[in-house]
Amino acid sequence: MSDASVSCRVLGVNVSAVRPLRVAGGRTVMSGIGKQAVAGACRVAPLGLDGDDQADPTVHGGLAKAVYAYPSEHAAMWRQARREAGIATLWDQDGADDTVSASLVGENLTLVGLLESQVWIGDRLVLPDCELVVTEPRFPCFKFNAAMGWSGAARQMARTGACGWYLSVARPGTVAAGQHAELRPGPRRMRLSEVFASQVRRRVEP
Repeated sequence: MSDASVSCRVLGVNVSAVRPLRVAGGRTVMSGIGKQAVAGACRVAPLGLDGDDQADPTVHGGLAKAVYAYPSEHAAMWRQARREAGIATLWDQDGADDTVSASLVGENLTLVGLLESQVWIGDRLVLPDCELVVTEPRFPCFKFNAAMGWSGAARQMARTGACGWYLSVARPGTVAAGQHAELRPGPRRMRLSEVFASQVRRRVEP
């Protein structure tokens, strides 16, 4: 276990209003997963980013899951998986690290330089004008499959552990693409990737 801080960078800040999403069986449900990039600074309040809505607060949002962060390093994996499934990719260009126009998997913060294996529950993500605290991994649901475009998306996240993490807001402020952030160690009792692996088997069907 390392107690050293880790530096990363915000590639994109993404929000979305709740919109209709067609899911398996032809049903339409409401979802806020289709997030688009924000230009300039975005206000971060205790319940999340300005302009960002959640359709089901029991699953996403609230004080403990106000912000969702995701590593851009997983883009290549998702791009390849979608190609193998015969559907269009979300990020079509390799090396799109510095031009993020939309979220990859519905995240608010697209990061570079920080992976799930480096993150522990209770770690603090310190940005220039706000501070966030890691609370739990993201677990995929049926809406995730629909948004990603194929029925195997949730299983892909479960297999790879490419889940990202939720954060609460310890110090409100603003966040903007291009900012540098520092992950500072918390209690370091539970590693994020281990929490995800221990719980995902009972949440996602094999």
